[in-house]
Amino acid sequence: MQLKNFDSSAFLRDYWQKRPLLIRGFWDAWRNPLDPDELAGLACEDGVESRLISHTPEAQTPDALKAEHGPFPETRLRKLDKAPWTLLVQAVDHHVPEVAALIEPFRFVPNWRIDDVMVSTASHGGGVGAHFDHYDVFLVQGLGQRRWQVGQLCDEQTELLPHDDLRLLAHFEPTDEWLLDPGDILYVPPRYAHNGVAVGEDCMTYSIGFRAPSRAELVGGWCDDLVADLADDDRYEDPGLPPQDNPGEISAAALAALHAMVTEKLFDRQAFADWFGKFTTTRKYPDIDWQPEVPMELAELRSLLASGLSLIRNPASRFSFIRGEAGAVKLYVDGECFDCVGKTGRLAEQVCARDLFAVDPGLIGSNSAMELMVRLFNQGSLAFDPPTGDWEGMT
Repeated sequence: MQLKNFDSSAFLRDYWQKRPLLIRGFWDAWRNPLDPDELAGLACEDGVESRLISHTPEAQTPDALKAEHGPFPETRLRKLDKAPWTLLVQAVDHHVPEVAALIEPFRFVPNWRIDDVMVSTASHGGGVGAHFDHYDVFLVQGLGQRRWQVGQLCDEQTELLPHDDLRLLAHFEPTDEWLLDPGDILYVPPRYAHNGVAVGEDCMTYSIGFRAPSRAELVGGWCDDLVADLADDDRYEDPGLPPQDNPGEISAAALAALHAMVTEKLFDRQAFADWFGKFTTTRKYPDIDWQPEVPMELAELRSLLASGLSLIRNPASRFSFIRGEAGAVKLYVDGECFDCVGKTGRLAEQVCARDLFAVDPGLIGSNSAMELMVRLFNQGSLAFDPPTGDWEGMT
């Protein structure tokens, strides 16, 4: 889908992680990429994360909600209560190419920040309640209408209602309200309270979410990785230990030496970059497996690329790169690192830039570039673009 008169630089400067924004007329022509029945079909499949949120008529409060987790039997989704309900399916972009295409217009945000596209369908009055998230989200109205309210800025001290499955706000103070039509978009920054309610039947919303690692995740993950490689005999030493007046004191010199033992490893920027590249490209849904039954050989891959076939990235895979010195590139794919230089480095950048691409004919003769392609193909991160675009047949 093509965009119409959207200034991404101005958006990043004035709104990104600052304040909500309603965007109308974003697309040249909006086409809903999925219908409610197809979404319901996905919610019945094993390995697909889904939830059904429904209002409980027997409860004393009209906004009381209950959550059920999929996969669901088809009979459950055919016999939904008359009370309002919402069906949510996670990572639909991993299963439906047309939904994955919705991410492309938002590539002005780096790939490593992109999470997935959650899709919801709801009956009249359906919603998930007033809540806040820790990540940015673009809420694209796909079908029907949804009324959105945005309210206060929240934090970990914000009071929540007691609920086993949902983080519902105990107090919601809306400051803005909009009715979204198909193709309209609402951008909501992290920690802003918001509440969406379907207006009419067959309401569908596409939530394009962005990852934001917490400090706890970074510190914990980085330290776990460091500890795994530390030798047990790398220990504190204090030759020339001076006598102390009080043996109970931990001296400043000892603290300085101990602190240096820790920070020397923690402050290794290159080691951190390498760890983060692997960490941030590790698949969230590893079960979407595109590994070929018979491993691809170098000569066969070269021949197929020379014939003009294009390659497509596995929608569950994550690709990023970090520039090094003298034109070197470290390519990170699905938690693996590949050192690339010269033509292979240029190919690595191309692979990260587009979901679907044709390899430059000038690179097909490069053994190192083709060896990289073979490894990515055989680990299931890349495949040849299926003529029918049917991803499900490849999982």
